[in-house]
Amino acid sequence: MARLTLSKAQLARERAALDMYRRYLPSLDLKRRQLMAERKRTEVRIVTLREEEALRVDGIGAEIPMLADTRIDLNGLATLKSVRLGERNVVGQRVPVVENIEVDIAPYGRLTRPHWVDLVATRLKEVLRIRVEMQVAAREIVLLDGAITKVTQRVNLFEKVLIPRAETNIRRLGIALGDMERSAVVNSKIGKRKREATGA
Repeated sequence: MARLTLSKAQLARERAALDMYRRYLPSLDLKRRQLMAERKRTEVRIVTLREEEALRVDGIGAEIPMLADTRIDLNGLATLKSVRLGERNVVGQRVPVVENIEVDIAPYGRLTRPHWVDLVATRLKEVLRIRVEMQVAAREIVLLDGAITKVTQRVNLFEKVLIPRAETNIRRLGIALGDMERSAVVNSKIGKRKREATGA
């Protein structure tokens, strides 16, 4: 810790720093809370997507019991062609957002395969979309966790280091400057008495 200069200018600097810290701390704390709320919303979205995926996957068997026929090859029917991601700003943190998902449905002969293959292709396309959205949401959680950690460290720095240090410095400077003023007054009175005593 640097030595304090015992001066009124240093006291003014410490008071200004303390005011600045107290002014910025609430906005940092608000940012942390907003990031945590966004993280919670993303967690809820992931849970919803998982439930939706399970519903789609489990629903395919109930909706299309003909899937049990293993003679019909459905491998490679739906494949992920491309994913275009964008970004959105969450309280200063850039997080990915899905802009477009392209899924290729492999060409198949409409007359050589049963009619229900169309429905299977549609459901597979939906499941692929849900899985991509879950991966992007998981990445968002990682980025938000990093941002929350960084902001929490700053909040702790202000609350536990900078503000207490500034308050301590202000107290020390106040005491030291008060002692110096009293000492100066006492010295001037002693000097005045000596002058009066020698002048008399």
